[in-house]
Amino acid sequence: MKVLKFGGSTISSAENILRVKEIIESQSDQIIIVISAFSGITDQLIELSNKAAKRDDDFFRIFNDIENKHLEIVDNLFREPLKSEIRSHISMLQKELGSVINGVYLLNDMTPKILDKILSFGEILSTFIMSKIVPNGEQVDVRVLIKTNDDYGNAKVNFDLTNRLIRACFRNYRKTGIVPGFIATSETNEPTTLGRGGSDYTASIIAAALEVKRMEIWTNVDGFMTADPKKVNKAIAIDTLSYAEAMELSHFGAKVIYTPTIHPVYQKNIEIAIKNTFNPEAPGTIITKHGTGEGKSLIKGISSIDDITLITLQGAGMVGVKGISSRLFGVLAQNNINIILITQASSEYSITFAINPEDFGKALKAIEGQFETEIKTRKEINIQVEKDLSVIAIVGEKMKNTPGISAILFSSLGRNGISVIATAQGSSELNISIVIRKESLKKALNVIHEGFFLSHYKDLHLYLVGTGTIGGKLLSQIRDQQETLMREHHLKVNVIGICNAYGMLLDPDGINLSRYEEDLEKYGEKTDIDLFIQKMQFLNLRNSVYIDCTADAGIADTYGKVLSSYVSVVTANKIACSSAYNLYRDLKKTAQEKNVKFTFETNVGAGLPIISTLNDLIRSGDKIIKLEAVLSGTLNFIFNNISEEIPLSRAVKLAMECGFSEPDPRIDLSGIDVKRKLLILAREAGYEFEESDIRIIPFLPEECFMGSLEDFWKQIEKHDAEFEARREQLAGDHKKLRYIARLEQGKATIELVDVDIHHPAYPLEGSNNIILITTERYNEQPMVIRGYGAGADVTAAGVFADIIRVANV
Repeated sequence: MKVLKFGGSTISSAENILRVKEIIESQSDQIIIVISAFSGITDQLIELSNKAAKRDDDFFRIFNDIENKHLEIVDNLFREPLKSEIRSHISMLQKELGSVINGVYLLNDMTPKILDKILSFGEILSTFIMSKIVPNGEQVDVRVLIKTNDDYGNAKVNFDLTNRLIRACFRNYRKTGIVPGFIATSETNEPTTLGRGGSDYTASIIAAALEVKRMEIWTNVDGFMTADPKKVNKAIAIDTLSYAEAMELSHFGAKVIYTPTIHPVYQKNIEIAIKNTFNPEAPGTIITKHGTGEGKSLIKGISSIDDITLITLQGAGMVGVKGISSRLFGVLAQNNINIILITQASSEYSITFAINPEDFGKALKAIEGQFETEIKTRKEINIQVEKDLSVIAIVGEKMKNTPGISAILFSSLGRNGISVIATAQGSSELNISIVIRKESLKKALNVIHEGFFLSHYKDLHLYLVGTGTIGGKLLSQIRDQQETLMREHHLKVNVIGICNAYGMLLDPDGINLSRYEEDLEKYGEKTDIDLFIQKMQFLNLRNSVYIDCTADAGIADTYGKVLSSYVSVVTANKIACSSAYNLYRDLKKTAQEKNVKFTFETNVGAGLPIISTLNDLIRSGDKIIKLEAVLSGTLNFIFNNISEEIPLSRAVKLAMECGFSEPDPRIDLSGIDVKRKLLILAREAGYEFEESDIRIIPFLPEECFMGSLEDFWKQIEKHDAEFEARREQLAGDHKKLRYIARLEQGKATIELVDVDIHHPAYPLEGSNNIILITTERYNEQPMVIRGYGAGADVTAAGVFADIIRVANV
């Protein structure tokens, strides 16, 4: 024999009821079926009762809605003459319900006892209808079987009497019993209920009394999930659980099964199966005494309670005083206050516990009364309260005696800026519970889920500022690579926010990069970088990266705020790292303290791995002796293109046309851009340099940099002949012009020099860059990095590489 329970959501329509009928008909064993009220009916009955008690005439509408919902299901399921017979019986039950409601209306009051009687109609109506659709079905009045005390709303079962009555009823039973869940009667035959979720409990009571081999809970999900799928979209079904694991997950918020359900079947070692009515072929979750240790993860699942209040009793008056705990929890028990979590300092200075927010007022009054002398007279104890909190529990039998569980948990949270307010772990090591701010719940659940490898892929959430040449190329590269990253590297890259000079757009589900320009124009808001960052902080998504593809000093000023929000920063903007040393140092320090990344590889050499290589050398214990580099792709392009046919001024214009130079080429020609790059390299090499510590030897006179851009073109043409003459002479000597940046013995210089055929920079083509790194290890032959040092494609690729490095932390 088996007991099957079907929840209200699984029988919410005629179509669903027919699906349930198919499942019932597929059973080979004799079965007893426990049925909840149809979906939403219990809530409507509560609302009906409240409105009647307040003499709100809207209760008539609700009353009629309840009747009409049941009649609609009947009309869609049955034909005459059975339909009329069923409708007539429903009308009779509705008339009985109406009499009770009318009494509530006249008395202008409703007691828990009357509410239990009203609520019982939901299950009575649903089981009557189900008994008429199930072959060989018979409605069983559970009110004569399950006997309880008179604690209305959450009655306690008299198991000795109940078990005798259930066994007597189903001895030699040959029909398919259709049993109402949730409801019972007291020993004086007054209607009672078993608490919300009590239909599961009804099934468990019957299963245990009859000692069946299996109990199945049919829901609308594939079983217990590794986390709440509404908050963690990568949650997956758990194959097996032990009774203890299932009880812990249920206690801490998993709503798949009502927590008290497990106890009766646990005592009889009856297997529980959680199955999906809408996906009956899915294996579901099997709950047994020991479960299994299968699976790679160290934990079985994560559950959470969204809203709790934390109360702390603390003070010197607690230290070494016997009976404090018993007085505290005794008075709370007397007031029917459920304790969710308890943690106590080893010094006995404080006890902290979590309760449901609706119990707070009652709990505070009870504690103040119990400890009135210690609080008001002696002032030895005080009460602290924290609200708007959530509790998360990680659960698993494999956690026992396994080191490193806490490390994974707390490092996952810390890396994403989530503070733990309280924590608790029992000696059984079956779960670790933490209390966090409510607003961080979804983020915390997702990072913990990823931290314990319960996810098949890792999410990366990007916020891009700047969609110009580099930013636009970056978005194209991300779009083209998204599928490959997901398929081959299990990395899902989501662009959540885009901001440019004309507008900004944020979508927590990810922006479609194939039409981002259209969506930005259609749905975007006016650009406000502070608001953009505020919205990013409000979304509070794990693994978030703020990307700067501008050359805007205002955007660079936001890095500190972003890093402090536990968001990594990837920037192609050189301003922050080449500004005052204190700012550079503070940004690096903040990133380190918040355990996030601050990467700027493309600040020097576009996509070339210069900064990361320098960092790797230093971290491995090597020491930088000398740096020599061509760091301006623009200037290298210019000096490579000067010829008899192409004078200096024309070569500069070519650089602009090819997109290598800044809109104002004087920035490149003045050496300011190279100066910033060398400053960044010097700082990464360990020097506390300011910009003034770097000497530029100009190769053009000062008048070229004065006045307007139009004035510049007139001035530079005056130097065409001079540079052609110099080029011609160098060509005869097999030499070339190179704009070289050097760092050696604490001195940094930048100048235009001629190099011979033996110098590594001599064959440097086009806009390529080169850097020679001389270290204690690379002394006789310096390490050489050479390649494209300018261009939107390679710079965007370098930014993309930095983003991937953040993901690989």
